[in-house]
Amino acid sequence: MSEVIYGLYEQIINGIINENLNKVDQQLVIKDTQPLDSAESSKILADYLTKILREIFDYIEDGDSVVRDRVNLSNGILQYIAECIQKGSFSFKKDQETLKRVESFVISQDAQLLLALIDKKASRPKALPATEKTVRPETSISENSLFTGAVHEPSMISELKKEILSSDRIDFLVSFIKWSGLRLIINELTQFTMGGGKLRVITTSYLGATDFKAVEQLSKLTNTEIHISYDTERTRLHAKTYVFWRDTGVSTVYIGSSNISESAMTSGLYSAELVVPRRFQVPSRNDKFRRVFSIACI
Repeated sequence: MSEVIYGLYEQIINGIINENLNKVDQQLVIKDTQPLDSAESSKILADYLTKILREIFDYIEDGDSVVRDRVNLSNGILQYIAECIQKGSFSFKKDQETLKRVESFVISQDAQLLLALIDKKASRPKALPATEKTVRPETSISENSLFTGAVHEPSMISELKKEILSSDRIDFLVSFIKWSGLRLIINELTQFTMGGGKLRVITTSYLGATDFKAVEQLSKLTNTEIHISYDTERTRLHAKTYVFWRDTGVSTVYIGSSNISESAMTSGLYSAELVVPRRFQVPSRNDKFRRVFSIACI
């Protein structure tokens, strides 16, 4: 906020914002503010610091040492927090268990990302047997993405196939299911369910769009629940949601305009958002999605 722009906000008032607010004639504006809520303050402040730290890390640009310096800065912040716990500063309780946990967050100097851990003895190892390459979507599973069907980005269908093969449980909530669309992912769903993965599908008979063959093929899959709403008068289900649960906690959700049809998943013009539900959010998106699917299955 480098200048005063009138409208709605939901921002912490920092030095920059406060400076701009002081430039405004207070007699000519209505300024609506409120104190930080104690219950929400941890999330709000954490989100605020996340944005600030991203900008600060970008200030460090010294060639080969850039990653090491950013890691050291991160560890320095954690070390400062650990010292505050030891001293009881900022109302921290001098708790050894909390201190040990914070110290365990320190990043290793080699600064690597753990991308997967594959159990080769599992009945359904999440890797391609020929290459031992881990199956994972091309888009990041730790950040939100927007799919539009553009030629320069991964297709919806290619990402769904990889999501299926790398999940532990799957929930589909769609208005209708066409065989033309289901056939594109039926092999992956078969491999997923035969390996012990659990699939739950919720759909409707709305406008008679769902194909009998699609439902029939789904019913042949093991570890699969199918729920069909025949109430087209009171309940009209328009949701298009694909949830891929992973026991690692890195679950993903696709929300958008794509039903299970060939045109929606391949050639159609659509907009779908990949949403990454964070486990540390309160209330957790994961819990909300679970409740929605539980209610829809009743």
